[in-house]
Amino acid sequence: MYFYGSTGVNKNGNLEIGGVDAVELARQYGTPLYVYDVALMRERARGFKQTFDELNVTAQVAYASKAFSTVAMIQLAEEEGLSLDVVSGGELYTAIVAGFPVERIHFHGNNKSREELEMALDHRIGCIVVDNFTELELLKTLCREKNAFVHILLRITPGIEAHTHDYILTGQEDSKFGFDLQNGQAEKALRIAMECDSFDVLGLHCHIGSQIFETTGFLLAAKKIVEKLEQWKIELSFEAKVLNLGGGFGIRYTKEDEPIQPSQYVREIITEVKHLAEQHSLKMPEIWIEPGRSLVGDAGITLYKVGSSKEVPGVRKYLAVDGGMSDNIRPALYQAKYEAVLANKPLAKANQTVSIAGKCCESGDMLIWDLPLPEAGEEDILAVFCTGAYGYSMANNYNRIPRPAVVFVENGRAALVVKRESYEDLVRLDLPLK
Repeated sequence: MYFYGSTGVNKNGNLEIGGVDAVELARQYGTPLYVYDVALMRERARGFKQTFDELNVTAQVAYASKAFSTVAMIQLAEEEGLSLDVVSGGELYTAIVAGFPVERIHFHGNNKSREELEMALDHRIGCIVVDNFTELELLKTLCREKNAFVHILLRITPGIEAHTHDYILTGQEDSKFGFDLQNGQAEKALRIAMECDSFDVLGLHCHIGSQIFETTGFLLAAKKIVEKLEQWKIELSFEAKVLNLGGGFGIRYTKEDEPIQPSQYVREIITEVKHLAEQHSLKMPEIWIEPGRSLVGDAGITLYKVGSSKEVPGVRKYLAVDGGMSDNIRPALYQAKYEAVLANKPLAKANQTVSIAGKCCESGDMLIWDLPLPEAGEEDILAVFCTGAYGYSMANNYNRIPRPAVVFVENGRAALVVKRESYEDLVRLDLPLK
């Protein structure tokens, strides 16, 4: 068993998270249940921020809230001095309700609506990351209508591919995101933005992918961008104040994954950007990064109650739980892999191999294939590790299944931060036929 953060085994022989018995959490709050190790999230945040501070580099570490956005999570990010990356009006609204400082909010997205941009301007958020020419013109129009002034970054695609799943590649030339750096789109966008009195063009943004285990892609992206910035300094008298290299820092889901520490990502990125700036006679820009999964992914554990089982002789044994693709769609969407234990006997010897099936009416609703487990039956509690990113945020009501509750644990205490949906919640917005 691999112990993440404050997980361990208590004197009762049960899995413990943040000093709280996982079996007791399941009893008190029900299952499925998302449980977050707050101490580990704080540790991850500080791991990114402290390296910038130690190296005396001006920076912003923005939590990419698409990974997991709730009022409590946004408030935790604020406590740790992070900035915030939002990608929709809903995420922006959550940040506003949470009381997050608007000057530290960055707004992403490839299809921001008029209403979303108006919300951003009305609340005077810190930065809008402009993604395409349509948005550039719309934002110009809205700024004129509102007599507004806004700081912007231009999102560019540097032509760098990260070593990751095809569906979550975003930095290569063929992408729905950003202005292409190679074919002249980025320069055209920069010229348009620089001519607009309503904009302060802070610099450039790129995001090369997700679940990345090395720094090579980030360093290559920085090299391509800085080379272009040298050209633009000469030709356009433009010098970037900010270089945002995005996120995508990987975590350990299974023993095959070998992530590096947040401090290593930061240290190597800083070293390379400093070198490139000196080499190309540019001022050292502020460095912004956007960790999301790497802040919350391995801090989250989902607890399920074991239900039915089915054995196909000579093929496999299925063990069903009371959740599935309604609370974690990643295995179906990305073929994501996870590790798990029985929370009520985490150290028991595995004497069987089972495949964990969800309860949704889909043959593809499988959470884990071929998981070694001890004998398991109804009422046992299965704990699936590293579900903190894109579990709750991608949860859904397929089969009219209510979404789970969310609990934060820290220093032996548990706090309910999202209530479990009820059946009444499921029909609250429904209207009758007549």
